[in-house]
Order: sequence, then structure tokens, then C-alpha cells
Amino acid sequence: MSSPAPFLIAPFLAASLIVALPLAAPASAETREAKAHVHGAGQFTIALDGNVLEMELEIPGADIVGFEHEAKSDADKAAIKAAIALLQNPGKMFTLPAAAGCKPVKADAHAGGEDEHEAEHEDEHKAEQKDEHKAEHKDEHDHEGEAHHMAFHAQYNLTCAKPEALSSIKLNLFANFPSLKEVAVLAVTAKGQVKAEATPQQPEIGF
Repeated sequence: MSSPAPFLIAPFLAASLIVALPLAAPASAETREAKAHVHGAGQFTIALDGNVLEMELEIPGADIVGFEHEAKSDADKAAIKAAIALLQNPGKMFTLPAAAGCKPVKADAHAGGEDEHEAEHEDEHKAEQKDEHKAEHKDEHDHEGEAHHMAFHAQYNLTCAKPEALSSIKLNLFANFPSLKEVAVLAVTAKGQVKAEATPQQPEIGF
């Protein structure tokens, strides 16, 4: 299925991690790689720039629709369509402090391979290197019958009337996706960087 063109999270997030917190970026990359194919584990990135709040969510397909293979049956396609509609509803995914006055501007979601999503956030040189690496092993992977690792990706763009009141976020997605056991949260705001893990028992993360 074709994916809608996603809007990328604000460039200042990458700049913040590289310039302000140079030692944090490698650890973040390692965490992302380690969790890439772990069922029950998602990732949530939050970036606040002035009054603009941008967030990005990634969850394995198995925790959203119960499978990671390519959707071919009508039932599988319907499940993915319903999941995307749910992910595009910010209120179902998270709750922000009312005092911050944050209002959704745009919400986008799609399902695709994890490698495809990673390529969206790489520069051209890294993307080319990855393509070369994938080409070298394509035949080997095809013969091995390696599983298709589908993941769901969602991006949210909001504006906040009082961004200084944005002190926490509560993740509501555990109620919608029961098999999800943990979400690695990375938040970058004017107050600094926060790395934490949200769980069904502790779904709220403070900034």
C-alpha cells in the first residue's frame, strides 16, 4: 500500500542532540537500533520549539494489528486502515497539560517497513550506503525467507498557547494497544533533554 508523504520532525531536534548534547546522540541511536524489532516496545520522540510541538511515534505492527507481514487479505487491509485512523487521533495517543493550551495542527500515520522509515531520516550519503548494503544481502535474505518487519509510524504537529506550561505527557496508547509494554521517550524542550520509559503502570513522563 502506498504511504502518505510524512512530514519530518523539526530539524532543530537533530541540531539539539548534536550541538547541545553531543554525547547523547549515539546512545539514542543505539537504543533505537536495539528496539527496532522488539515486540512490545515502541518509541516516542518529542520536540518543542517555541510554541510548536512536534512528536513522532513508532510501534511494531505486531503490537498494533497483531501481525507484521504484508497486508494482502481484505481483513488485514481493513485492520491496518482502522489502526491508522486510530493513530491519527492525538487524544487516543496522549494527553498534555490543559494549561499549555496545545491544539493539533496536523496528524499523519502510515504503516511500512522499519528500514523504509529509517531512510526518511538519513542524509543522502547514509541512505546510499544503506541501499548498497541492502543490495548486497538481498538475495541472501530472499532465500532465507526473512520476516517482513512492518511498523506503524505517526507524526503529530501541535501549537501550544503557553508552552512553558508543557511539563509532562501522558501516553494513552497502552489502553488501545494492550500488547505494548514499554515506550522509550525522548523529549527535547527549552528545559533540556529527557530520556525515560513509559509503561502501562507509569504512562506519564515529566519534562
